[in-house]
Amino acid sequence: MSALLLLTGVQTHIGRYHILQGVDLDVPEGRTTMLLGRNGAGKTTTLRTVMGLWRASEGEIRFGGRRIEALVTPDIARAGIGYVPENMAIFSDLTVRENLELAARDAPLDAARLEWIFGFFPALQRFWLSRAGTLSGGQKQMLSIARAVAEPRRLLLIDEPTKGLAPAIVDALIACLAELKRLGTTILLVEQNFRVAREIGDTVAVMDNGRIVHAGTMAELAGDEALQHRLLGLSLETHA
Repeated sequence: MSALLLLTGVQTHIGRYHILQGVDLDVPEGRTTMLLGRNGAGKTTTLRTVMGLWRASEGEIRFGGRRIEALVTPDIARAGIGYVPENMAIFSDLTVRENLELAARDAPLDAARLEWIFGFFPALQRFWLSRAGTLSGGQKQMLSIARAVAEPRRLLLIDEPTKGLAPAIVDALIACLAELKRLGTTILLVEQNFRVAREIGDTVAVMDNGRIVHAGTMAELAGDEALQHRLLGLSLETHA
């Protein structure tokens, strides 16, 4: 399967720190690719570099065959990439409705799309006119994801969406991501919960010290505890 997103030799410096040190990453179209690794490996920096929030100092980033590493973030988003950061980028002083209306920049919020979102995250309908800052942590995460999918996107970059969430919300999120994949959305997902990674991932790339040190199928990694321990320091028995 062809790559929708392709990083070749990508390096990123943040101040005097050399974070990404030659990242080569292939994200197949229509699949969910898990980006795994220990804390500080460079996963978040990879997503932010793709989005142009941090500038690649060397290398190429191609989306749909087009080089995007020199584009500004709004143009990258308009090209069809949605981004859900770890810090849940929402507008706290705006209502849930206003947050979603702003996210649907190219057209009025589609009613059918909205009903689809409510099917996975009914709390957003319940708190439709509430200020986003009054929501619980889990509800804010729902809103952050809903903002990213308010319009159809070819690619979603999602950074640790299940962190700190209750199991029921995690299950709803898994169902939402599975449906997005069924509809043809490509997903690059950073996730520390190995159970979630195993359940929804098709392919996997593991980072260490700013480089990709392993790439393959998620099934291969999930079935090899020795490889899990070597790459991630965990096993399915302790992260089921």
